[in-house]
Amino acid sequence: MPETLSDWLAHLEARHPKGEAGIELGLERVLAVSRVLEQRQNVPVITVAGTNGKGSTCAMLERILACAGYRVGLYTSPHLLTYNERVRIGGRPADDAALCAGFARVEAARGNTALTYFEFGTLAAWECFAAANVDVIVLEVGLGGRFDATNIYDTDCAVVTAVDIDHTEYLGATREKIGFEKAGIFRAGRPAICADPQPPQSLLAHAAKIGTGLHLIGTDFGYVRQEGQWQFWIRSDGKLTRRSGLAYPGLRGAVQLHNASAALAALSALQQRLPVAMQDIRRGLLEVELPGRFQVLPGRPAVVLDVAHNPQAARVLADNLGTMTFHAQTWAVFGMLRDKDIAAVVRALAGRVTRWLPCSLSGARAASAADLAQILTQEKIGPSLQFDSPAEAFRHARKNAGEDDRIIAFGSFLTVADVLREMA
Repeated sequence: MPETLSDWLAHLEARHPKGEAGIELGLERVLAVSRVLEQRQNVPVITVAGTNGKGSTCAMLERILACAGYRVGLYTSPHLLTYNERVRIGGRPADDAALCAGFARVEAARGNTALTYFEFGTLAAWECFAAANVDVIVLEVGLGGRFDATNIYDTDCAVVTAVDIDHTEYLGATREKIGFEKAGIFRAGRPAICADPQPPQSLLAHAAKIGTGLHLIGTDFGYVRQEGQWQFWIRSDGKLTRRSGLAYPGLRGAVQLHNASAALAALSALQQRLPVAMQDIRRGLLEVELPGRFQVLPGRPAVVLDVAHNPQAARVLADNLGTMTFHAQTWAVFGMLRDKDIAAVVRALAGRVTRWLPCSLSGARAASAADLAQILTQEKIGPSLQFDSPAEAFRHARKNAGEDDRIIAFGSFLTVADVLREMA
């Protein structure tokens, strides 16, 4: 077997040449290997799905629970710089040795069962959590929900942050179809949280059909903005409870109150099993960090990193940019995958960007700088320079931007990761 983490990752990529692009939805394979591994659920599990916002919600849950003294196992994807980011134990990325041990156990158990890159990683993450004796597990769904590998584990509380159009080739081209896929993480008799203000009827119908305890934002829980703070409210057993004087989350952007409310509603639903005090909530919200989510770096010109890669996320990014102080020009380091709705993303940000810097990404799914430039032309934006990588585009922006300008890097995890490496 491979010995180092880099060897293991190379082994997985060699076995699955498409890497994470090799998506093959379904639970039969991963469930069969999980049974061979004799994986058991001995601690509470929170599963988080959503077109956007699930990473932020998971980060808030992890930090609040950690402040309450729980040893948290958090599984997310994709990563920005190192694979270790995907598996966090006790607030820290898992070390190479733990990941290698998890991979080895999965490899020994799978026999002739072929697993995708993500399925292999999901099973290995669970092995790491079991070995570390965590108190609670938070799982971020990779794609959809119903047939995602994380869904082999029965959640104690399911969270759906938002439902919008993305990954249409796998989930369908309408919010109704996508909502049904995300509702697949719900479980009968278990609480479910939905922070989408207009949930698809398919999600509501599935929750009613299986008998899950669905809590909706705006009806069963929500938030009120206040001067310099905010209030969370929730209805339970006919009683309205308000939590006032909460500091705004450490993650920037108005949409984070939606995500924070979803996290607090989930913790309220699990209060009997995972008691959390208000002081833990206040501290957790203040301390939460998550790179690449409207991350504003210090210095001049301002640098904003955001992994926004679909129209809904681009609209949120545009709104967040509008709340910043004045900047003379905005330079956009812009790299995306070609299976995304690139034109809609461009339209969402057209009013915020003065100079577009389209760049090529690596990988089979990547759009080239020429592809992006063509779409910019079709949207009557341009002309624009073209770059071979986000790092090259970022170097150009830093060289030419004025102190009163800002540079945004967005469109993909790959775009943000390349800029981060350039800045290191």
